[in-house]
Amino acid sequence: MPPKHRDGDVIAVIPGHYISWAHTIAAYAAFLGALIVGMWLHYHKIVQNEHYGYPVEWFPSVSATIGDRYPERSVFQIFIAMCSGPRFALVFLYYCLAKRPGSSLPAFILGVGIFRTLTCGGWTYVTSTDDHDWHDIFMISYLVATLPWTVGCLMLSPPNPTAIQYRKYLATAFFATLVPLIYFFIQHKVHRVPGAYTIYAFFEWALVLLDVAFDAVTALDFSSFELVVKDVKGLSRGDKSRVADRVLEKERNKQIGRVFDAKFSSSEMIDAVADVYLGFTFWSVLTGLGVVVWYFPLWHMGISGYEVAVMSTISPILLEIGPVRRLVFGNIPLIQATTIVGLLAYLFKSPESRLGAVSLAVWQGCLAWAATWYTARGNPAKLEARTTAWLLGLIASSIAKFAFQTNNPLWAVVNETNGGWNKTGTALFVLALARVWQRSTTGSGTAQPSEKAKGPSLLAGLGLGGAFFGLHSLFSDSSTMILWVWEGYPVRGPIAVPHGAVTILVMGLGLLFGLFYPNVARSWTAYGVGSVGAAVLTGFSHWFGYYGGLALCFYLMAVTPALISNAVRFAPGRTFFFGFFFYNFMVLFHVWVVAYAFVPGGPLVRERTDWVMATTMLMIGAGIFSSIQNSGSPAKQKSAQPPFNPAARKQRSYYIYILLFLQLLSASVAYLRFPSYDYQPYHKNSKSITAGVWTIHFSIDNDMWSSERRIEQLIRETELDVVGLIESDLQRIIMGNRDTTQYLAEELGMWVDYGPGPNKHTWGCALLSKFPIVNSTHHLLPSPVGELAPAIHATIDAYGELIDVLVFHSGQEEDPEDRRQQSEYLADLMRSSPRPTILLSYLVIKPGEGNYNTYVGERSGMKDIDPSDWDRWCEYILYKGLKRTGYARVSRGSITDTELQIGKFVVGQPEGGNEMISEESVHPDLRFPALFRGQGVRDHYYHVFNEPRYFA
Repeated sequence: MPPKHRDGDVIAVIPGHYISWAHTIAAYAAFLGALIVGMWLHYHKIVQNEHYGYPVEWFPSVSATIGDRYPERSVFQIFIAMCSGPRFALVFLYYCLAKRPGSSLPAFILGVGIFRTLTCGGWTYVTSTDDHDWHDIFMISYLVATLPWTVGCLMLSPPNPTAIQYRKYLATAFFATLVPLIYFFIQHKVHRVPGAYTIYAFFEWALVLLDVAFDAVTALDFSSFELVVKDVKGLSRGDKSRVADRVLEKERNKQIGRVFDAKFSSSEMIDAVADVYLGFTFWSVLTGLGVVVWYFPLWHMGISGYEVAVMSTISPILLEIGPVRRLVFGNIPLIQATTIVGLLAYLFKSPESRLGAVSLAVWQGCLAWAATWYTARGNPAKLEARTTAWLLGLIASSIAKFAFQTNNPLWAVVNETNGGWNKTGTALFVLALARVWQRSTTGSGTAQPSEKAKGPSLLAGLGLGGAFFGLHSLFSDSSTMILWVWEGYPVRGPIAVPHGAVTILVMGLGLLFGLFYPNVARSWTAYGVGSVGAAVLTGFSHWFGYYGGLALCFYLMAVTPALISNAVRFAPGRTFFFGFFFYNFMVLFHVWVVAYAFVPGGPLVRERTDWVMATTMLMIGAGIFSSIQNSGSPAKQKSAQPPFNPAARKQRSYYIYILLFLQLLSASVAYLRFPSYDYQPYHKNSKSITAGVWTIHFSIDNDMWSSERRIEQLIRETELDVVGLIESDLQRIIMGNRDTTQYLAEELGMWVDYGPGPNKHTWGCALLSKFPIVNSTHHLLPSPVGELAPAIHATIDAYGELIDVLVFHSGQEEDPEDRRQQSEYLADLMRSSPRPTILLSYLVIKPGEGNYNTYVGERSGMKDIDPSDWDRWCEYILYKGLKRTGYARVSRGSITDTELQIGKFVVGQPEGGNEMISEESVHPDLRFPALFRGQGVRDHYYHVFNEPRYFA
């Protein structure tokens, strides 16, 4: 019943909707006032960006308007300060409006609202000019909190049809505006499209207007309030039904409508977080196994014997032994606890010891997860929870690699000196495990399913193997699939940042679809869609190929829970053994297609990635056949949604909260990592280009540590404007699905061309440039017998002149015919270029002999950077049409097995001769760094000549 008051108790009455209007007026006055003042006083300055100004760009962005200049910045800050009081009042009144007994969601939304208000103050009063990093942190935090605030307000809306309708329209418009906003920002930043920033600015202003308008709708709800504070309708007491209740009642037969209709439990939320973290650590250890295995064949240049460690996943075979099975089922947390050795492997200095520790962790982890799924088979809700946690762990692992530029911070090849978070990850693992251990006293849940499994367990195992391999090979890193479709500049498809977040988003959507519509996910129709997506990804490039990959991504995440649910119907030992055994087979298969020159039987599968993809889908098809056999009557199979499981209702909401958090984290990482594209060469006044070539040996150093940070440091210290990297393709399971070029490009401030992608069957080459890459073409040179030879032919804009740069990795010494054909192909390619050209290459020749005379001479038109340097075999720098001023060789240290070779060139001057001159007669801008003279630093020093060479 509404509260009652005597006459005279209320001294002043302020209608509640005045708070909303005050907030709206102050917020709009802040933004629009700054816009008017800025356009009046500094119009040409605030429409200017790093590429264009007026009249190409003619409307200012929000950030340029409110943060760059006085007095518009002050106008904005004054009105935002005035807005803060009504804002806090608005958040509190909405809490009063939404509060009801037994629900913690209103309190959560209250906290989110306060957090948004504080972060708004952060990016308002710490402008990008004052501190760019903190401004971005506050801005991202504000945007991240916008999603739960919007969703929460919709869920808690009172039964006011007009307000509900406005909120839906405004929320939809807000999030829909993000798509063109990001598109035109990329058009401006990446493609430098004239006028794109103006269009981006309109969408940015639209977001501001929609954000404020969404909160302005509270004026319709607050008409029930009067301040100080008198509730004239009693709505805040919870005695009237809210729209959330009505929707849930109306859609009682829909699963999605009942997921959030339960009291929030912090204890159960912590349980879900612990399970997801255990899934994350499993994927971290599993994805790290390939990296430590790869070290050994890499240094042996062939089969080393240590490759047997990839079979660590077949441990579920032990579940075929009765006593062992009972022991494992009764001690699953203990088995999981032993996987900590994989997280602690970084403490071992010996590569063999680290390999052993990671292998043991994978062995125990696969055993524990197989047992976890099987013991939950009599409890569908529990099985769903464990499967969901495992797949969310995969998403979390992919996000961790996205955040750490494709390295997982818990791997055994990283430590605190090269980007590892091993101690933090291990501590969190202990806490998560302790939580699971505490919960494990509730019983093992080993009840038998109601129906006996039909068909052979082999089919179920094949399905598992195909799904596991597909998820690991393509989606354990958000950039893998993007690099499959990458074909060079100009950009015609997705790029790793920001579109890696799109891949992660689709992973989450696929998982949700599989949870709510399992019958559809395991249908032959869905299988057909997934197969078409796999074919498109394999056969096409650019955006079209990526869209096919997204379809495959969605399908694999959706169908995996159904495949696991089917597999636990069978004997666990043989079924999960089959699954992981065939997963291992596919891991080797997809390495064999590129490593065919070093493995027995390799030529039989040479360059057959299409066979790998087809086999993967056929294996999944076998699992689908088995799953449909065991999915009940035809009526159950045709139902889009199975009968709702009330036990799963609450737990699903927690996992959806976690998924939502992960997606927001992914979007934030994409924003923070977005390239600035404002790169400058080191010595632009002298119009010089310092170019280098380096074989980085897959970014694993001599002691099995990830080496990209040390590579970046040496490239920075040698002041390279352009560098060609050899043996740089790491996008396979055995190499960790990594991309060193992302880290180097972002830290060094360089454009990057990854080169021929991981589906092109090469060991890779890459180009990094301080100068914009105008165009690039990828080549696979003739290789009738040995390895495919990758090459990049790029055109850069150096000081207003177009320069061609080629990066090339030729075939091996064992294949002379390959190397002869490749030399002729590349010589003709270099001859065809009318522009000045630099070749950064790995040639496997002796100076002055054989194919050297094809690369250097009349046929190619190229010159050797130093014809007198007879002590070379692999790396060469050639040039034409540029003045060569210097040449140096820098020792590798322990980073790799090959030195760094460097050449200096000047744009716009004739080539010159081979006369050497002293350093004193060379302009300081054209000298090599003195840092590497004598003993140098960190075992990097000028060697062979003991000093750089300079030419007139």
